[in-house]
This record gives sequence, C-alpha cells and structure tokens, in this order.
Amino acid sequence: MPDFVLRIGGSVLASPINPRLITGYSRVLRRLASEGFRILVVTGGGELARRLIGYARSMGMPVDSQDRVAIQASRVVAQLLAEALKPVAPSEVPYRIGRLPRLLERFKVVVMGGLRPGMTTDTVAVLAALKLGFPLLIKATDRDGVYDKDPSIYPDASKIDSMDFDRLMDMFGRIHYKAGLKSIIDPKAARLIARHRIKTVVLNGFKPENIELAVKGHKVGTIIHG
Repeated sequence: MPDFVLRIGGSVLASPINPRLITGYSRVLRRLASEGFRILVVTGGGELARRLIGYARSMGMPVDSQDRVAIQASRVVAQLLAEALKPVAPSEVPYRIGRLPRLLERFKVVVMGGLRPGMTTDTVAVLAALKLGFPLLIKATDRDGVYDKDPSIYPDASKIDSMDFDRLMDMFGRIHYKAGLKSIIDPKAARLIARHRIKTVVLNGFKPENIELAVKGHKVGTIIHG
C-alpha cells in the first residue's frame, strides 16, 4: 500500500475556488487515511494566482514578485483543504519540505502550497516525493490525462493511456518556465520525474474518486512509468 503525493491543480480547485469539490476531496482523503495511506497534498493557486500575477505585472513588478503573490494564492487554497481535513491533517500549511517528515509522523495527511519564486507547485510535489521516499505521484488536472496534442485546440487529439519517461521528456521537459505557466506537467518537474523514474498518474481532478481508483491500481488517466 504505497504512500503518495497528490498534486491538485489550481485549474481544478481554484478556477474559481470550489468549496464543494474541496469538501469532496476531504472525504476521499479521509477514507484513504483511515485505510493506512500517508498522503502529502500540494495545491495550486489557479485563477486566483493568475489574477494576482496580472496585478503584479501591471504594477511593473519583476517575475520573482509575481511568483511570491501567486504562492500566497496556492497557500490559501491549501489552507481551505487542510481545515476541511482536520483532525487527520494539521491546520499548519508548511513552508519547507524539510518540515514534512515530522508532520507525517503525527498526521496521515499534510497539505501545502507553493514555496519560493521560480518553483512551481508541480516541482514542489516532485521534490517532496523524493524527500519523503513516496513511490507514487498523482497529478489531478482539468483533463482526463495527457493528450498527444492540446485538445482545446485540436478536436482530433487522443488521450495517451500509458507513456514512458522518454516521451514525458519529449513532450514537457523542454518548455521554458515563466510566472503563471500553465502546462499539464511543468518542465522542471517533468525532468525530475524522468531522472528519478517516479511513477506518475495524470487524471481528471474534478472526480475526487479517481484518486482512490489510481492508488488502488485501477486504470485511470495517463500512467507515466518506466
């Protein structure tokens, strides 16, 4: 029964902020915690973060400043989910990956947002998985998985059910980062996943029950593995 990191995109929970969906996630995560799973959840800031980045940019602020305000948005979303999960999760939303092992000794679930400028929440999730030694990363997005091309542009786009780390790199590992980057998996995270061969599942985050299916071995979304 693997412990896992769940990265929930801001496009799912925060575009706009969706209290009903946050409550739905709290129910699924509580159930998995009761079955013995340890779970780290990393949330994005979504529409709220992008709006704040736009304000910061219009004020002439540099990219680092834009990132800092976006990080606060992701942490607000994290706080909402953490509060909904009590008492299986702490109300603390940690600022450091180094804080996670101690928290996960006391709680079955911990929720966090962004950490520092230049690092997306995708990258936070991957680095946390490496720090904790968790063998599975789940990315909950606004799509059913990874497609061979952008389905919002190309009606003939096809979902990829399974892919290896080389294909992950070809598709996502060479995109350039900028504040507010919107990609199924950000480039730095993709490179880390491929380098460390972290099994990753990308799935539809609007159905919290998909998380339970994925961790119990059912076919859902896109599986990235060696």
